[in-house]
Amino acid sequence: MFIISLSYQKSLEEVDKHLSAHVEFLKTYYEKGIFIASGRKVPRDGGLIMALSSSRADIEAVITHDPFYIHGVATYEITEFVPSMTSSKLAFLANR
Repeated sequence: MFIISLSYQKSLEEVDKHLSAHVEFLKTYYEKGIFIASGRKVPRDGGLIMALSSSRADIEAVITHDPFYIHGVATYEITEFVPSMTSSKLAFLANR
């Protein structure tokens, strides 16, 4: 499992110009079963995406399709982790 942390590098006005395309990007990878949760940070200076993948290289490749990446709106920090404990509703994530 991966946590992708986005940090905005441009104004919120510029972020908003690309937001609908970014949401379509997110939807594509939800449909593929790669993204499992996402949302904005508070304060609104970026966002987080939880992703399932077998490799960091795959996640790095996915990010290159994000309009925020393409237009230099955000930078990305990828953290891999192995959930060893979850709530019963998220048990499918444990020890992935």
